[in-house]
Amino acid sequence: MAKPKDNPNYKVVAENRRARFDYTIEDDLEVGIILMGSEVKSLRQGQANIAESYAAVEGGELWLVNSYIAPYVQAKTWGHEEKRRRKLLASKKELSRLWNATQRQGMTLVPLVLYFNDKGVAKMKIGVAKGKNVSDKRETSAQRDWNRQKQRLLKQNG
Repeated sequence: MAKPKDNPNYKVVAENRRARFDYTIEDDLEVGIILMGSEVKSLRQGQANIAESYAAVEGGELWLVNSYIAPYVQAKTWGHEEKRRRKLLASKKELSRLWNATQRQGMTLVPLVLYFNDKGVAKMKIGVAKGKNVSDKRETSAQRDWNRQKQRLLKQNG
């Protein structure tokens, strides 16, 4: 299989950079997403935001809630709603695992990355996450600063 960097079809459309800071990601899962034609065109132009969105298991189905895909200008008549709920595709086994994680263990489903895979199909990576409190966030920030400082010291001495 070709590496994502080598493949012209692979393209990251939207990334939730804040998710790893606000949540502890326990596990992640690649899922498909059902889109309209105008949404795909808009995604190809890179006009999406998943920073304030979340995923939820409702009625035995997985849904992406509150994600934004900009309207595609050329699709005036048959456009799409920008913040509509979009269905995510996962196997029944994965759905039951996600439902157990959210209902019984108090986890949250956080979208991490929206991208086109090497075949040119829109996919989303969602993470099963637990929220961090303020002290955990400070600890993460301190660890990141220490790693940065350590790299600087190694670079100066080496």
